[in-house]
Amino acid sequence: MLKFQNTTKIYDKNHIGSIAKVALDNVSFEVNKKEFVSVVGKSGAGKTTLLKLLLAEEKPTKGRVFFDGQDVHKIAKPSIFHLRRRIGTVFQDYKLLPTKTAYENIAYVLEVMGYEDEEISRDVPEVLKIVGLSDKSHSFPAEMSGGEKQRVVIARALIHRPDVIFADEPTGNLDPYHTSEILKLLLNINNFGTIIILATHNKEIVNNLKRRVITLENGKLIRDEEKGRFVL
Repeated sequence: MLKFQNTTKIYDKNHIGSIAKVALDNVSFEVNKKEFVSVVGKSGAGKTTLLKLLLAEEKPTKGRVFFDGQDVHKIAKPSIFHLRRRIGTVFQDYKLLPTKTAYENIAYVLEVMGYEDEEISRDVPEVLKIVGLSDKSHSFPAEMSGGEKQRVVIARALIHRPDVIFADEPTGNLDPYHTSEILKLLLNINNFGTIIILATHNKEIVNNLKRRVITLENGKLIRDEEKGRFVL
């Protein structure tokens, strides 16, 4: 489903007087349907760059990135929107609109995508139920806990039924209890067939998952284990 083929990303390569930053260095791996993959590495190891390349927000300096058999960076610009609809993103800092309720934050995504009111009123309560937030539908972000806000973010990522969810440090601001809740939710979503790519620094999460682990170090892929552990 996803394939990084000899992918290198170098920043500031052409700026006079600047030092080139190698974010990814000849990285190759594939992710199959229904997989749950943890991507680990120190800050700056290249985890977020993977997401930017996958979403075609950045272009690789060398190599290729494929999504469902298509070279992401050969997709015509008008079609990039359709690619991004198939990839849900979850971030550590939530990126919720503070003046909108949980319902409105999720509905806003569908409004931008051109959904009809009838579809929105049908789909938003459904996804809120999936993440266990039916009773928080009319709550604003300031009225919710960190775990609840992160579940709204996951609901927002789920609303357009993506094939992949890329969760970039989704538990970084959460206590152990809410971290466990978010992890269980991601596992449940994975059980329904959605690919989960979890970029994390959390050693305990990775070791308890006992799933595939890809380890990056200074932009290089140094380890790819089917039932891996957090080793840095």
